[in-house]
Amino acid sequence: MEKQMIISGKRKTAVAKLRISDGKGMIFFNKLPYTELNLFHKLALSEPLRIYNSVLGELKYDFHIWAKGGGKEAQIEASRLAIAKALVQLTGSDVLKKAYIAYDRNIIVPDSRRKETRKPGDSKARAKRQKSYR
Repeated sequence: MEKQMIISGKRKTAVAKLRISDGKGMIFFNKLPYTELNLFHKLALSEPLRIYNSVLGELKYDFHIWAKGGGKEAQIEASRLAIAKALVQLTGSDVLKKAYIAYDRNIIVPDSRRKETRKPGDSKARAKRQKSYR
């Protein structure tokens, strides 16, 4: 790969932008090495890489991720989506894409659920007005 690619992933209101370049398989999340994150976040970010290693072998790319918006969990999931999308786009491998979908569909397909909006004149999105008989 002679040039860098930039891929984005979304989850709720979180957006993760990923820059992929030649390297040794390191992941940097908001300028920190991903090894500095807590255990579950480390595992979530390394899932696409582990599947890649089991299907296609050794990884030769570095990932620099910038995430903003939403919460920490949504940022991690958006980053996970961006990593998987980048690897599928980079390799063009149908086998890798099928392996991702077989493992967890949300690695490769973004979750389209969003927060339900508040209704005018009501208190919350799903709450209904109470009716008084007296």
